[in-house]
This record gives sequence, C-alpha cells and structure tokens, in this order.
Amino acid sequence: MIKSKFAVLLITGLSMAGSTTAFAADRGSADEATAMLDKAVAHYQSAGADTALADFSATDKGWQDRDLYVFCFDDAGVTVAHGANAKLIGRDLSGLKDADGKEFVMELVSTGKSGGGWVDYRWPNPVSKKIEPKSSVVKSAGDHICGVGIYK
Repeated sequence: MIKSKFAVLLITGLSMAGSTTAFAADRGSADEATAMLDKAVAHYQSAGADTALADFSATDKGWQDRDLYVFCFDDAGVTVAHGANAKLIGRDLSGLKDADGKEFVMELVSTGKSGGGWVDYRWPNPVSKKIEPKSSVVKSAGDHICGVGIYK
C-alpha cells in the first residue's frame, strides 16, 4: 500500500514536472530574445530600414517565435514595427502605461538610445492573451529602437 501511494505521488510529480517543461518550452528565453534582437538589428543594417521594418511586422517573414516578436519605435515613441500587433504601427505610444501605470515606452526608447538593455513592465501576451510581467531587451537600429521581450 505504501509503495503504491509512493508510485502515485512519483508519477504525479513527474507529470507535473513535464507540464512545467512543456509550458516553459512555449515561452522564449532571455537568450533567445537577445539572439532574435541581434539578428533583427543585423537584418535592419543589411536590408535597410524600410524592408526590415516591414519584415518585422509581417507574419510570414520569420520574426515571430512563440511569444517572441520584434517591435521598433522611433525616437518619439511612435511604433514603426510590431510583430504581434500590426494595428499599433503608426501609433504614438509615448504616453502608454502598462497595467501598473508605468510609462514604459519612453523608457524602452531611452534605454535603447543609451546603449541598450532590459526594461520590465506588464503587457498582454499574444499567446495567452493575458497581461503578464514582461522584460524586453532593446537597442538602437539606425534611426529606430528595436526590441524583443520575454514573458515571465
């Protein structure tokens, strides 16, 4: 009897561990976000701004992977590319606040202009459709600031 209870607990634990692994596999990692951003900046430099920004926003060009996608702003916080929501392109998001009231877009822009780095905020996950903690890595690409974020 004790052995069978232990076996049930062990199997339950293993199946829960497997579901956590599967859940983690559905989300991009910080390393994957950084690699995608580096690849995006290289594409921007080689293809030019117009082509790259259009590519980042297209759903068939390979710039989306699970919950990872490229987004770019101009210096004023106007969206010039967005891999998860093309309706944001052309919109001034400089005063946009996250779920906690943080004006994060201009922080993304200033971080990118000052050499790049990570910014934390809360944003809708395109996969889960829920507002979740997000951390985005940004850097300058020509006249724009581009980034890729991870959901935590």
